Amino acid sequence: MHWNQINFNNFIFTIYNCERSEFNKYIMANKPDNKRKKYRAPRGTSDYLPKRAAQLHYLDSQAAEIFERYGYRRIITPTFEDTDLFSRSIGESSDIVRKEMYTFNDKAGRSLTLRPEATAPVVRAYIEHKLHSEIKPVKLYYIGSMFRYERPQAGRYREFWQLGVEALGSPKPLIDAEVIVLLVDYLKSLALNDLVLHIGSMGDDKCRLPYTKKLRQELEPKAEAMCPDCQQRLKLNPLRVFDCKNKVCRAIIAEAPKITDNLCDECANHLVQVEKGIIGAGIKYQLDPTLVRGFDYYTRTTFEVRSPLLGAQSALGGGGRYDNLIAEYGGPATPAIGFALGMERVLLALEAEQVKLDIEISPDLFVAVVDNTDRPEAFRILTDLRRYGLAAEMDYMARSLRSQMKLADKLGSEFVIILGPDELKSGRVAIKNMATGAERKVSLDQIADSIKNLKSEPKGE
Repeated sequence: MHWNQINFNNFIFTIYNCERSEFNKYIMANKPDNKRKKYRAPRGTSDYLPKRAAQLHYLDSQAAEIFERYGYRRIITPTFEDTDLFSRSIGESSDIVRKEMYTFNDKAGRSLTLRPEATAPVVRAYIEHKLHSEIKPVKLYYIGSMFRYERPQAGRYREFWQLGVEALGSPKPLIDAEVIVLLVDYLKSLALNDLVLHIGSMGDDKCRLPYTKKLRQELEPKAEAMCPDCQQRLKLNPLRVFDCKNKVCRAIIAEAPKITDNLCDECANHLVQVEKGIIGAGIKYQLDPTLVRGFDYYTRTTFEVRSPLLGAQSALGGGGRYDNLIAEYGGPATPAIGFALGMERVLLALEAEQVKLDIEISPDLFVAVVDNTDRPEAFRILTDLRRYGLAAEMDYMARSLRSQMKLADKLGSEFVIILGPDELKSGRVAIKNMATGAERKVSLDQIADSIKNLKSEPKGE
């Protein structure tokens, strides 16, 4: 044991004044604890190691490129908000509010919640910063992590990454079509092909309220056969029964009246116009009368893109129109529509379709040294190359030249230069192509330009 960890005076006192048993207790109580706790990521969360993080970054950058091509601008909102912001918009009857929100009181006693979704924060920011004064529709997109206390499973985590868009200000069906086409185009840009687009409608207050009453009357006599969650849903919001995955419930719901058969003329015509826009964009779809999105704020258009290869959890993303939400938060009456996409789900779909993302990160150039005394000069050259725009690397472990060449190959470096006393004295160095073995002599101050020229040459020359 480490004797210096025991107070010497107490140690002497113990030896002379205590029984041996008491002394042993003292020793054990002061024995250093060499067992270290093994820390792990919290259940339902993931560490994105460099390779996986690069894939996530690729999804981010691809989304930013395509969304901005459609005129959407990025918005970043806080990771947590007032709890009421979510319970009011998502709905007290939803599973998210009832079971899944990460809610806590801060030191001032305010109830805050880690965002389980992003539409409510975007709407709050839209109102708070008076974005309604900008040219409409106001087109926004976001990328960030969300939080829900769910049972972890493939593609569904307690902290998950989501990207999405919101178009605020237009009531026209063609903006619905644009948002839907944007979702499909983004997924196809990732080389995903096995996709099924589902389109539906939740109507508006004029037709949804009578339909909800009709649905409740139809299902209440069969409630005892349904799962406890659906029994609760029938009391709070019958539309939520369509979210159930229970086989018995699904069979009962299949015989229930369909909302698409109970739309008012305005909502029915809106859906037809959305369909025409999607058809005009050359996108196939399925009309789905059971497609009821999980939040209370949706009106009229609903949509979802699924990958049949993912089994029961097939939804990659979806969304819908929410024409009343902004007014409910105290803002001006503003129609809006948006979608959200689960990035982990997209990665699973890419794996299922065996799509390999072209995101290998390897240096353009590796700088190897013959003599360790030349490393400072090699580092200076390396820094200049990086500042010029090249991805360049060198060895920081004092490896031999042979080991440095092996390292360059392992890193996937396209070219290598070897710096030795002769090269530094003459001011010229050989650039070696690692794939072909070909070499080209250049002056030290021309390395960067030469590398860029070599990279631009057709492969095989």
